[in-house]
Amino acid sequence: MSTVEAPANADLARLIRAVAESDRTALRALYDATAPKLLGIILRILQDRSAAEDALQEVFVRIWQRAGTFDPQAAPALVWLGAIARHKAIDRLRQDKAARLSQADTNWMERLADTRDGEADLARRDALAHCLEAVEPDQRDCLILAYCEGWSREELAARHARPVSTVKTWLRRGLISLRGCLEAS
Repeated sequence: MSTVEAPANADLARLIRAVAESDRTALRALYDATAPKLLGIILRILQDRSAAEDALQEVFVRIWQRAGTFDPQAAPALVWLGAIARHKAIDRLRQDKAARLSQADTNWMERLADTRDGEADLARRDALAHCLEAVEPDQRDCLILAYCEGWSREELAARHARPVSTVKTWLRRGLISLRGCLEAS
């Protein structure tokens, strides 16, 4: 069984320092040494090879721009590079979700409407819209996407760059706030 040995942290740190000094050869060497690992990180998040490859290119642009901020005392080189890749993949995931939503954030209430709705149904819908406006924006976004669009807690956590437990709390608190507001209406 043959395994590819990861470059030593000191070698990667040296390459990053050279990239910070605008050394294109060092960037190419860094790419050759780390691209497969970083692509794997991105691919696990995006689950689309083409999108992951595009994101990897953006990661190396970011590395080129931010190499001067690398601190080997704060984190090993591969951890620093992996964090950039992970953040870029999550950003790409958010952008893709937002693009697929297109007008979902603004038109969700209209999609819930039924042409057969009576006056009482319209009044309840207006009360819901009013009460949703009182909910904190991140909680409101999670509530709408979870209950109107079917997003999972994990998808919401990725969109907001928060732990799943935080999203779960936002959903619970948002529902409690909505219930209280609607009961008072």
